[in-house]
Amino acid sequence: MHRRNFLRSGAVAGITLSAISLNSCAPASERAQPAQKTGDDFELNEATVDLLQQKMKSGAYTSHSITQLYLTRINNIDKNGPKLNTVIELNPEALDMANELDKERAAGKVRGPLHGIPVLIKDNIDTKDKIATTAGSIALADNFVKKDAFIINKLREAGAVILGKTNLSEWANFRSTRACSGWSSKGGQTKCPYILDRNPSGSSAGTGSAIAANLGAIGIGTETDGSVVSPSSVNGIVGIKPTVGLLSRSGIVPISKTQDTAGPMARTVKDVAILLGTLAGADAEDIATQTNKNGTIDYTTFLDTNGLQGKRLGLEKSVYGGNPDMEALLQEALTLLKSKGATIVEVELVKELKPIGTDEFTVLLYEFKDGLKNYFSTAPTKMKSLADIIDFNKKNEAKAMPYFKQEIMDQAQVKGDLTSKEYLDAVAKTTGITRKAIDTIMAENKLDAIIGPTNGFACTIDLVNGDYDNGFGLSTPPAMAGYPHITVPMGFAHGLPMGLSFFSTAYKEGDIIKLAYAYEQASKKRLKPEFKVDLLG
Repeated sequence: MHRRNFLRSGAVAGITLSAISLNSCAPASERAQPAQKTGDDFELNEATVDLLQQKMKSGAYTSHSITQLYLTRINNIDKNGPKLNTVIELNPEALDMANELDKERAAGKVRGPLHGIPVLIKDNIDTKDKIATTAGSIALADNFVKKDAFIINKLREAGAVILGKTNLSEWANFRSTRACSGWSSKGGQTKCPYILDRNPSGSSAGTGSAIAANLGAIGIGTETDGSVVSPSSVNGIVGIKPTVGLLSRSGIVPISKTQDTAGPMARTVKDVAILLGTLAGADAEDIATQTNKNGTIDYTTFLDTNGLQGKRLGLEKSVYGGNPDMEALLQEALTLLKSKGATIVEVELVKELKPIGTDEFTVLLYEFKDGLKNYFSTAPTKMKSLADIIDFNKKNEAKAMPYFKQEIMDQAQVKGDLTSKEYLDAVAKTTGITRKAIDTIMAENKLDAIIGPTNGFACTIDLVNGDYDNGFGLSTPPAMAGYPHITVPMGFAHGLPMGLSFFSTAYKEGDIIKLAYAYEQASKKRLKPEFKVDLLG
């Protein structure tokens, strides 16, 4: 979740957007951009799926050699050197998987674009490898599942190599109002690779930081409200939160059945599109996937450098008047979007959603308790309910809760079941009102998408006080609606990245991928990190 603006107040995350002043002092292109670190000569830096496939086809690399290079990189950068602490556990079977895929290639069988490509997986997603699925909690150290999550099975069918599990904000940032994003009792604190004392954001912190630092080719995160797009923005990569129902949630430790979804995270829009198409599919164990009428789609067919021509993009009015560095980046982005044929229309979505207040939080409290019960009913862990987790944490407080406690879990535990009137009323308000507001604004203004900065710049890591409000967030409207949302690197200020968001209505992933790709190819704002110790260098 995008926790900063949401969990402290128990209200809607990111709904009260900080404004962005239009009185820019200088264009972002003239301000602090991170110099490219010449000492980081890792041979797979910024390697795309296409490039890796070309190298394997030519014989320059094998899946084994690529996997080994990433394993060495993780040892050098993640466990030593800057010590990013993004990978919670490596897959002991990764090289064996790569070897088998190399044998297939040698025999003339290539399953598709992900054949032999190493992928990093957030550690709340079940894999049947010899790795526990822990959601970052030591309470689930015994959770060695025997069955892959549906999306992991799709990955294996596509020939991907499961490289390892990434760290996350424990319980996907749904434990405490004072939590520090990117920290878990199982994995410790993950760092932002651009400036190491900065928070990589949550809850898919490990995936965001790892992919930014070239510790893997591509990765998977999960989102309830901001947990794919926020760490993607903060870590200078591309991330897409798809429509709820496009990707199955079975085999994923849950928060919310109405808002949860997995999402691809990569360094390019094309790689995100490849991964999204691979993961999508109807799953009998997730009823939400039965509403997808589009079937399987190759999202790379939407990659069009002229994709902004003639498009109408809605910019939320309340973005005006805030952080001047964010303002300059946005102004530069708007100028570019217009130059590529887009029309910018000011819209007012946030005002429509303010009356919802704390309803989203209420929905998540109910669904978290219910979802854990359902997940634990088939999981091998000794934990069988939210009450078991709360009790475990209390009995193991020194290790489980050394910095912050479990106030959110306590609030969820006292809630009733999903037939409660409070819950049903809250769902109707959050999902229903949000969808109607977005649909109406899109239709009345003839929009192709709504845009804006994804969220504020990375805050500093603070395990004592927890995260602080970094002033902006655009994740909540599409999260509550269950609508697709993509973020693309928009530029840097003081060495810190920020993303530009595009979101639309249900199952419009192809449309926003087209817009994001056209912007990405015209702007080229992705830069690899330099691992600065702090803002001063």
